[in-house]
Amino acid sequence: MKHLTPLTVRPYECDSYGHVNHAVYVNYLEYARMQFLHVVGFEYKRMIAAGYFTVIARLDISYRSPAYADDELEIETQSRKVRRASGIFQQVIRRGEDVIAEADVHWCLVDNQGRPVPMPEAFDVRKLL
Repeated sequence: MKHLTPLTVRPYECDSYGHVNHAVYVNYLEYARMQFLHVVGFEYKRMIAAGYFTVIARLDISYRSPAYADDELEIETQSRKVRRASGIFQQVIRRGEDVIAEADVHWCLVDNQGRPVPMPEAFDVRKLL
């Protein structure tokens, strides 16, 4: 499943060169992943209440083109791989047909002590595919 999240670049997200600062893209990607989880019905808040958390283990971003204030962007999010305790989201940020950035976001599940653990049966990770 692919999910599209629209987003308008806010002027304060731009750096002194007039384009979106590279670090801001991490926020865009996070927002789009949370929207994806909401749409597929993954109960993230319930998982946190049960003492489990997803953490980002690795983030690979390729910047292709700058984005500027007031640009209308669209972030495509899909789950590329899901295992019992980890997975990969693939995300693409576009302005129209132009690819602004591409990212592979590797996540893993940890318990409230920060130790990697398999996903409990109560949380169906198949919803992410």
